[in-house]
Amino acid sequence: MQQLHSFVDSLLVSSKDDPTKLFSRLLFLFIAPVAALLLIIRWARWKPYPPGPTGLPLIGNMMMMDQLTHRGLARLAKRYGGLFHLKMGFVHMIVVSSPDEARQVLQAQDHIFSNRPATIAISYLTYDRADMAFAHYGPFWRQMRKLCVMRLFSRKRAESWQSVRDETDHIVRAMASRAGSPVNVGEHVFNLTKNVIYRAAFGSSSSEGQEEFIAILQEFSKLFGAFNIADFIPCLWWVDPNGLNSRLVKARAALDRFIDNIIDGHISYKKKKPNGVVKAEEDMVDDLLNFYSGDEMGKVSESDDLQNAIKLTRDNIKAIIMDVMFGGTETVASAIEWAMAELIRSPDDLKRVQKELEDKVGLTRRVDESDLDKLTYFRCCVKETLRLHPPIPLLLHETAQEAVVGGYRIPKQARVMINAFAIGRDPNSWSDPDSFKPCRFLNEGVPDFKGGNFEFIPFGSGRRSCPGMQLGLYALEMCVANLLHSFTWDLPDGMKPSELSMDDIFGLTAPRASRLIAVPTPRLSCPLY
Repeated sequence: MQQLHSFVDSLLVSSKDDPTKLFSRLLFLFIAPVAALLLIIRWARWKPYPPGPTGLPLIGNMMMMDQLTHRGLARLAKRYGGLFHLKMGFVHMIVVSSPDEARQVLQAQDHIFSNRPATIAISYLTYDRADMAFAHYGPFWRQMRKLCVMRLFSRKRAESWQSVRDETDHIVRAMASRAGSPVNVGEHVFNLTKNVIYRAAFGSSSSEGQEEFIAILQEFSKLFGAFNIADFIPCLWWVDPNGLNSRLVKARAALDRFIDNIIDGHISYKKKKPNGVVKAEEDMVDDLLNFYSGDEMGKVSESDDLQNAIKLTRDNIKAIIMDVMFGGTETVASAIEWAMAELIRSPDDLKRVQKELEDKVGLTRRVDESDLDKLTYFRCCVKETLRLHPPIPLLLHETAQEAVVGGYRIPKQARVMINAFAIGRDPNSWSDPDSFKPCRFLNEGVPDFKGGNFEFIPFGSGRRSCPGMQLGLYALEMCVANLLHSFTWDLPDGMKPSELSMDDIFGLTAPRASRLIAVPTPRLSCPLY
């Protein structure tokens, strides 16, 4: 204390002839302890990052890039827990693998976690987030989602739902024409979903232009998943050994040419048609053009009147069409193929489903939409397929501000990966979680996939849940029900069901590593084609 008094006296003596200097020194004496106290309090309240593997300087955990798959992250969760942290270069990654933490992210703090992360490739190919899938949460995103739910995926758009029925009839006829021979089920299913979405988007039931557009989609898919060092260490933007930047430019130019021609055709038709004449089948491009502004800057407001609330640019229309094609083609095709594979691999469940179909529908006709609500066990099989094989295994989010989850600090702009695959196989939520057991869904209180039960989130939950869930689920149920009802199924070359490979590969979805090949035999008394 005496030393402190001496220090203060020396300050006062040295500055007694200068009032300004005296005031500043006295101010320092008061502010310094207060600042130090505040720092101590902040340090005491500072939350740590979630646990995770120790990284290297600068690059962090980038040596573990090969583990950023649904299965790799599920293995890491067994070691580090349901919430863990990775540092990829300058990017914080948070992995959620348990229902409790998923509830925090998707419900309790949904407003903080409602943004989407976007790589350099995604930002460029979506016209700087001009779409709905990667747009940040805000007025623009809310109106875009309203547009998708109320117009693009609504039951009022009868053409989209009719295209599912038409393509289901087509795949049944195609299978019947190959009866008794091995059929590439996966390839036929992909063609079904491709035709449904292409027809819904562009109004064309022919194959004209499809091959070109599918080639563009495939290149986009590769570019979305391509590794770019600049996504993690931005100062290395100039490092491009694989020519990624030139591929991005070519891919977007190809999309521009393709969809611009379609947009121009639709605009030309609208100008030429007589007043009062309504187009027989309005597609998604027609719906989007109803909101087209014609200038480079769109308009958005929070008005309840959707027509006046949003005006779209060409870039918006092109980006939304890409969302629809990506979100509706491979995801639904993968789910249908997995459902068929799981049931063929489980003969007892297959027999039980086909017995239910025989009892509820009969063997004199195919399955109609009105039959689906009667097929209790069939729907259990669909749910079990979605539990084991969610259409998108990793749900991507980004924090709009700093947050705290489970007592851990989640920094602003952290990339949050919700592992729907791991959550659906959590042994704390599901008994025998890796086995295909549809009968579990016959029990009372079993989680449903509508988004309120965080043990089962194949379509996501909260603000960013899948807007096309109803149409996708309808295509899944109609196709699988008719394939199971119309045919008995065997594996080729005497293969036993237990020998059927169930390996998957990681991508936007997690499809089968090898296409499902099976032999259909007609079981109905009515003609199939």
